[in-house]
Parts: sequence; C-alpha cells; structure tokens
Amino acid sequence: MIDGHVHTIYCGHASGRMEDYVRAAVERGLDGIVFLEHLEVGIDYPHRTWLEPEDFVRFRDEAGELAERFSGRIRVMAGIEAGWNPERGDEIAALAGDGGWDRVGLSYHFLRIHGRHYNLVSRQPFNIETFSRLGPSEVLDRYFDGLDAAVATVPADTLCHLDAALRYLEGVEMENSHAGRLRRVLAAVRERGMALEVNCSGFPLRGEPFPSFSLLGQAREMGIPFTLGSDAHRPGDVARGFFSLPEWVLANLAPVSRPG
Repeated sequence: MIDGHVHTIYCGHASGRMEDYVRAAVERGLDGIVFLEHLEVGIDYPHRTWLEPEDFVRFRDEAGELAERFSGRIRVMAGIEAGWNPERGDEIAALAGDGGWDRVGLSYHFLRIHGRHYNLVSRQPFNIETFSRLGPSEVLDRYFDGLDAAVATVPADTLCHLDAALRYLEGVEMENSHAGRLRRVLAAVRERGMALEVNCSGFPLRGEPFPSFSLLGQAREMGIPFTLGSDAHRPGDVARGFFSLPEWVLANLAPVSRPG
C-alpha cells in the first residue's frame, strides 16, 4: 500500500521533518510514500501555500537522500501537485511534464474573482464569503470547466480533489448540468489514462474520503483506477483512514509507477 499524497515543511503549512513522515509510513507497514508538493503558477493569494523554484531543489534533494537511506525498507518518491490556473496552462503543463517526477497530481484550488484568487479548499471566512456571493452554481460551472481544461492540458497521473468545490460552501448541490460536467471530467480522466485520488483527509471531517463513496462508485463503474492519499500535513497523518476503506476501493488501485 502506498500513501501517494504527503506534504512537507517546504509548502509552508505542514510540520515535521520529511524523515519523520517516512518513519511513520514504515511503522504503518506501507510499501511506499509519495511526497506530493504544491506547484502553483501566477496565483495572487495573501498566503503562499506552494513551493518556490528553489524550494523544489531542496525538496527533491532531501527526498532523494531519504530514498537512498530507506532503500529496501520502503520506497520514497517525490512528486508535484500541479495546481491549475486557466491563464497559465501551457506553463504549468511544461513544468509538470519536464520535471521527471515520480508522480504528478493535478488539482484546482484557486478561482480568480474580481482580479484576485480565492481558495476552494480553505475554510477561511473571506474565501467562503466570496464564493457564497458568487453563487454555488457559478462556482461549480467555473470549477468543472477548469478541471476539463486541466485534464486535457497537464500531463498528470492522478486527479486530486475532484470535489473541491463541493466541500465547504453551504447549500451546494449539483444540478443535472453539473453532474453531467463531472462525468465529462471523469470520462476525460479515463481517456488520458489517469487515476482518481481517494483523499482520506475527509474521514475525520465527515466519515468518508474526498470525493464521496458515491462519486468514487461512479468512477469505478467507468473503469477509472484509484490512488490513495492521506494529504498528510504532519507525520501522524500518514495513511490516516486507509484501513477504514472498503475492499472495493482497495481492489481498484492503480499501479505505483508512472506510465511510460
């Protein structure tokens, strides 16, 4: 079993040494761990939650050192969580495709509204209030349109945070048009040979992962494999929720290595 979505102190909102995460993964009997760090381009947001280019150099070097030290005990991998920005798509695609990463995850955290960006997966009031004023339907329209473009543009292995726009806004319910858009995103994921992430950070918040078991069931019916991610921001979070997953999720896991 692999924890394919683990953060580090380099992102600025996680704690603990990278070695501590690896040791936690070993203690939990995992076969591998993927440090998946945030790459964002052109985002105007008051708090940086992603790595700068020089951070990626240190991040990759440290992951490489840990891979050597723990060789034979656990596989240590380094990847990126490439955040979509519709205004910088070609640049993001180039950075994702040229890095030689062990895994490339794809996400869409930030929507641009009135000249600045707001974070869909933040519970900060200024984000939630702005999205509420825009309206749930418009938020979902923009989000699924963005995911469509992102999947078509960025050479990624895994789609992360499929349901980011459904998490924290009150009164968000998918209309038929939005359900259709979501299925089109899943169809594009399948066509690109990508996997869908089962993000277990949802368990302590709502008793099931992100996305919901219902959405995961749709993906399974479409033949889309899964990857597991704790979205750990501290060592104690590694592999959280993995052993609460039903067998049908675990039986649908994607291969570890990137497709050639």
